[in-house]
Amino acid sequence: MTKLLFIILDGVPYRNWRRLFGNLEGWVQSGEARVWKMRSVLPSTSACCYASIHTGVPPQVHGIWDNADIRRLEFPDIFSELSKAGRKTGAVTHSYWSEFFNRAPFDVVRDIEYDEPEGPITHGRFHTMAGYGHANQMTPSDYDLFGTLTRLAEVKGIDYGILHTCTLDSMGHRFFHDCEEMDHACYAMDATLAPFIHRWRKAGYEVIVTADHGQDARGHHGGRGEDQQDFAFYYFGAAKGPDADVLLDQLALAPTILKLMGAPVPETMKAKPFLVG
Repeated sequence: MTKLLFIILDGVPYRNWRRLFGNLEGWVQSGEARVWKMRSVLPSTSACCYASIHTGVPPQVHGIWDNADIRRLEFPDIFSELSKAGRKTGAVTHSYWSEFFNRAPFDVVRDIEYDEPEGPITHGRFHTMAGYGHANQMTPSDYDLFGTLTRLAEVKGIDYGILHTCTLDSMGHRFFHDCEEMDHACYAMDATLAPFIHRWRKAGYEVIVTADHGQDARGHHGGRGEDQQDFAFYYFGAAKGPDADVLLDQLALAPTILKLMGAPVPETMKAKPFLVG
């Protein structure tokens, strides 16, 4: 049965992926990974995208309009459907994911870390970024986050795990994208992530690396426009996919992941899966 780790690097536009992530691009060049361009939902705002990524429905249906209105969603999602299918799930993410897919509001003592066999998130490890601002990013070390996900894989035996980090999104908002700081931040992320991908693949996991949305030249997203909506989607695995020039729909992520992992796809997820095992 397929096991999958799903890595979301928040707020990275397509051009930065293909230009600055040398390890990921090296795996594409060698044939060990494939890459496509994917387009986010509108608004291309973080919380709206998080909700759509896991439910497969657009913001106009799930009703998350921005980053301020966070609540428990009432739609089937990847966690709930995999849990029903008897698979163990894990999340190393911003606390919004716990609120959307487990319970809300987020209680920092109760919910910062939990292990709940009945799911829908079996093993949760969360961060809040409380105090975040232009001059103080308040993002955890990505090395620590990757290590935490690896521990859930190797010690807890999760079948599906998602990791979400806001480091590059925060850097983009602060420095914009055509600058030395962002070039180095993308380089550093690629170098930090690479040995973990190697380890996850050796442990038998398929791996997806992608974003939730892009960012434009002024560090903005939320609206329409290729820099705001478009990002890369890297896949390490055995399933067949579309031609390399096909633009992928973010709403197809949830049904694609459920299909890959052998779980039923609920009727609320209308988009057609794009990876076929």
